[in-house]
Amino acid sequence: MGILLKGQWYPDSQYANDKGEFVRKDSQFRNWITPDGHAGPTGEGGFKAEANRYHLYVSYACPWASRALMMRSLKGLETSISFSVVNPLMLDNGWTFEEADGVIPDPVIHAKYLYEIYTHVDEEYSGRVTVPVLYDKKQNKIVSNESSDIIRMFNDAFNEVGANATNYLPKDKLSEIDEWNEKIYHDINNGVYKAGFATKQPVYEEAVTQLFKRLDEIEEILGQRRFLIGDKPTEADWRLFPTLVRFDAVYVGHFKCNLRQIREYKHLWRYTRELYHWPKIAQTVNMNHIKQHYYRSHKFINPTGIVSKGPIIDFSLD
Repeated sequence: MGILLKGQWYPDSQYANDKGEFVRKDSQFRNWITPDGHAGPTGEGGFKAEANRYHLYVSYACPWASRALMMRSLKGLETSISFSVVNPLMLDNGWTFEEADGVIPDPVIHAKYLYEIYTHVDEEYSGRVTVPVLYDKKQNKIVSNESSDIIRMFNDAFNEVGANATNYLPKDKLSEIDEWNEKIYHDINNGVYKAGFATKQPVYEEAVTQLFKRLDEIEEILGQRRFLIGDKPTEADWRLFPTLVRFDAVYVGHFKCNLRQIREYKHLWRYTRELYHWPKIAQTVNMNHIKQHYYRSHKFINPTGIVSKGPIIDFSLD
């Protein structure tokens, strides 16, 4: 891990505050791609939906980046939006493009480190360097580094320039989707990090208890219906899935989220496997990158860097 301060890179492994709590920083680039280039809910205008104009930087290991990559595939944007994949190991130089299996180099400025993309856009940038990053090759600007915004752009901005018509954010279900997104983000997506990066026992216990309380709630709901909201997956399902697919492999052991495994939940496990086998989704999941990243990058949790051999997880459908 590391941080940019006025354009200068500094290694930094401080994840928790003085109370022992992990606090995630807000994303700083919040522009929107729209069909005609007008300004979106935040940021400035000028980012019109066009094929081959935008480039996506992701990590297969990162759940936030994975959901952006998944939505790109779900909407059929593979030929319209190019992408690069960083090395799974994140140490003193943060995310890098060091050669390894599965890494796709940066074709834009041929960056060695992801932070060079940030400083290329803003020489005085201060803040964390995170994935995903959606980059505008036409203006040499970062559109957004907020995954929740990026997936919404992919869902509806490109429908007239190559995306398929599937809508994962139907208007009649928007309020219910937003309600689920809030619960999922705070208690599950970020909840595993709040447990894993906690440095004080009560903080960890509060986070892990709330995490499993929410998982138990979803298990009950999935016993009544196929997906979170009805019989078709929505944005809420695709925001939950990246955490579930990583859960047994890394969060149970590495982050001590071990009250239960997802495979012990009848309905959550069925749901996880069904989403994994949804068209084009399995190809976005790289379990080797996931395990390499978590077990080797967080030296304060796993100082030896030994990568767990197991568990062996069979995602096949019954």
